[in-house]
Amino acid sequence: MEVTDLESLRFLLDIALILLTAKVFGIIARKLHAPEVVGEIVAGLLIGPAVLGIVDQSDFINKMAEIGVIMLMFEAGLSTDMKKLKQTGLKATVIACAGVFAPLVMGALLFMSFYGFGPIGSDQFIKGLFVGTLMAATSVSITVAALKELGKLSGTVGTTIVSAAIIDDVIVIVVLTFVLSAKGSGTSVWVTMLKAVMFFAIAIITGFVVYKGFKWLDARYEHTRRIPIAALVYCIGMSYVAERYFGIADITGAYVAGVVLCNLHDVKYVERKVDVSSYMVFAPIFFAGIGLKVSFESMNPTLMLFSISFVAVALLSKIIGCGTAAKLCSFKWGDSLKIGVGMMTRGEVALITAQKGLAAGLISSDYFTAVILMILVSSIAAPILLKLLYKSHPSD
Repeated sequence: MEVTDLESLRFLLDIALILLTAKVFGIIARKLHAPEVVGEIVAGLLIGPAVLGIVDQSDFINKMAEIGVIMLMFEAGLSTDMKKLKQTGLKATVIACAGVFAPLVMGALLFMSFYGFGPIGSDQFIKGLFVGTLMAATSVSITVAALKELGKLSGTVGTTIVSAAIIDDVIVIVVLTFVLSAKGSGTSVWVTMLKAVMFFAIAIITGFVVYKGFKWLDARYEHTRRIPIAALVYCIGMSYVAERYFGIADITGAYVAGVVLCNLHDVKYVERKVDVSSYMVFAPIFFAGIGLKVSFESMNPTLMLFSISFVAVALLSKIIGCGTAAKLCSFKWGDSLKIGVGMMTRGEVALITAQKGLAAGLISSDYFTAVILMILVSSIAAPILLKLLYKSHPSD
């Protein structure tokens, strides 16, 4: 066999190593009373460029990880309690707004305190706003996995977190568009807002038709594999349409698809079938992939100090913003803290935002380390803190 053929097969070894180490470290994490996803992230960190350098990022692994996060969010949608979703809708919107505003302001102030303040409208001010935008993006995938493991995903707090995170993403997309427009490298903020409204309007109208179709399918072919297959096709299709035609994150499309189907009679059967593929292959690759993205090659003392401050402010600003808003929305202090912690995880949305900023000249590639550290620390800390909070405040 030629060398090129062996290199083309390298992805099989990489996947095997990721799945093996993710499972081993997941078991170790559970033995230490930490959520399994924490072990999977640590596994990626260990075998990735940051430590051993056995496995590198590849386009194939990134695409597998993308499927993993889509399936996780689809499961979150399927697990949604529609009654609780209606009850938490307004509260989730208030929490999402606070969860964007607090990091946006605190992130901008942090950047300008390190690199100098500038007048409103200046390049320095816009760069500060962009750093705040990086902090504002919530990725609830890890929180979803942790809540699912704790059996709290469909509770009032779990539903509020997922709903607020979806709304948060839409707000962040609008803010990002505004910042890029101010830099002269993006589409109109009004166009983005219109697209977001159109997506949800079309999702509601088509969702009603799709639900009726699945209800017929469910009655005619109860407990058959064609139903979860059709559901997964709908999920992936919605993910594609959301990202491709409306500029909304694909995970939002996946979550909406799950919500559309959450009242099916056979929803638990669909969820079990989707969970098999997600749990065995795609989800571990997604969580390990976060650790694979970490590298410390370009680190210097100033950047290290900024990165540590960036991570601290990013975590605290979400807890303060979302936690305070939750308390104002009549949640108990324990549940408010759970919501704040649940909203502090960052992931692919922050990475996409960073990539947009790099292309627009708002940040250099060196700052990716700070973003990756934020994702890594929040991804490890949030599940552990949520488990401790549910243990000390078991009300929901």
